[in-house]
Amino acid sequence: MSRIALEKPAAPPVPAAAAPMRRPRFWQTTIFRGRVAEVILQVVLFAIGVTFVLPLYWMILTSIKPDSQIFVYPPVWWPARFVWSNYPQGLTYVPFFLYMRNTVFYAGFAVVGALFSNPLAAYSFSRISWPGRNVLFIITISTLMLPYTVTLIPLFVIYRHLGWVNTYLPLIIPTFLGSPFYIFLLRQFMLTIPKELSEAARMDGANEFGIYWRIILPLIRPALAAVALFEFIRAWKDFLGPLIYLNSDKLYVISVGLQQYKQEFNTQWAFLMAASTTATVPIIILFYLTQRTFIQGITLTGIKG
Repeated sequence: MSRIALEKPAAPPVPAAAAPMRRPRFWQTTIFRGRVAEVILQVVLFAIGVTFVLPLYWMILTSIKPDSQIFVYPPVWWPARFVWSNYPQGLTYVPFFLYMRNTVFYAGFAVVGALFSNPLAAYSFSRISWPGRNVLFIITISTLMLPYTVTLIPLFVIYRHLGWVNTYLPLIIPTFLGSPFYIFLLRQFMLTIPKELSEAARMDGANEFGIYWRIILPLIRPALAAVALFEFIRAWKDFLGPLIYLNSDKLYVISVGLQQYKQEFNTQWAFLMAASTTATVPIIILFYLTQRTFIQGITLTGIKG
């Protein structure tokens, strides 16, 4: 027997014992990283919230400060005494409630006009097929790129020839002619409604207006609430339009009326802040009462399109 045959095969090497897995430290775990990300997010949101709330807080605080503490350094974040008399004096310094009534009149008709014209145009762009529909819709949306100041002079000339200057007609009539943004908003909402509902109504003998009035409008109430709130806020804070078209102080709205607190050599800052706070309260109350419907109308818009 040869020597090669007598040699035994070498035994396979014994694998080394696996090193024990090290347990990750707490700050290396996913739970810790998730908590850190959540804390950072909360801090960022808190900072943003403070940035938005601080001007409102300063306006309210200034409205109840004595005049000697309004312009001081360092600023007084909490006055030693509250001057509540700034409110009755500030609201009677100018015909404030007349301006509020005019603003409610203007904003109310603006909301009516927005709710009348924009759903009709949106229904035509989303539910009815007609030649050139998409082209006209693109042209309508493209008008959003035109600044208001660009068309201000031609519109003023037209309204002056019509005899509408120093009336509310130049402010209210355009709301009955549609707004590109509201048309887009409502069109995107209507596209989420199944077309089978309209087809079933047509089979039952309903015409287009009946489908629009009985089926579509009840289903787009959240979007209509969003449009109404947007338009009310726009009209409530509108300054340039009333400033250009209204010449009589009896027709002034609140945004223009607040400028009367500012004079050439003296400005009643406490009275101005008191009036501004009072003018802000209706918007806050309105948004608080309609926030659920408003958020629903915004979040559901554009799901399909």
